[in-house]
Amino acid sequence: MTETELTLCSESKQFLTFVLANEEYAVDILRVQEIRGWMPVTRIPGAPGYMKGVLNLRGEIIPIIDLRERFGFETKAYNHTTVVVFVWIKSEERQRSMGLVVDAVADTYDIANEAINPAPLMGEGLDPKFIEALATVEGKMVILLDIDYLLNADALACTQTGYLNE
Repeated sequence: MTETELTLCSESKQFLTFVLANEEYAVDILRVQEIRGWMPVTRIPGAPGYMKGVLNLRGEIIPIIDLRERFGFETKAYNHTTVVVFVWIKSEERQRSMGLVVDAVADTYDIANEAINPAPLMGEGLDPKFIEALATVEGKMVILLDIDYLLNADALACTQTGYLNE
């Protein structure tokens, strides 16, 4: 059974939520590999500013993306609540891991399918394709991210040499 078929069969889906600039965002919990506190990374010359660098996680070299900067939010000094959420990204025929720097992890939620609404049309000039849906959870709006689109979009597309294009 595929991931989509499993989602259609269940009445809810579980998400990990995290905070960026006082807003709550979520990713499918099945895509989360692990969560760690901020740790120094190796910078990659010529990479976009939001690409903080790479780190070695159990023998695998993983790119680290600051989502606050990727979304164009004001930068903030990393502190004791700053974490890296390692997620599985599907690109073409393979799966890879990437780290997302976020302000803090918030919670995990089981969100009922009927509480999940499609992302609204934003109008010309705005490209919210990385927003999979919106959900109201405990009285607050949570933005559900399409991490495959967000982290495979043009600026993050890896070339065959392994370097990132801007």
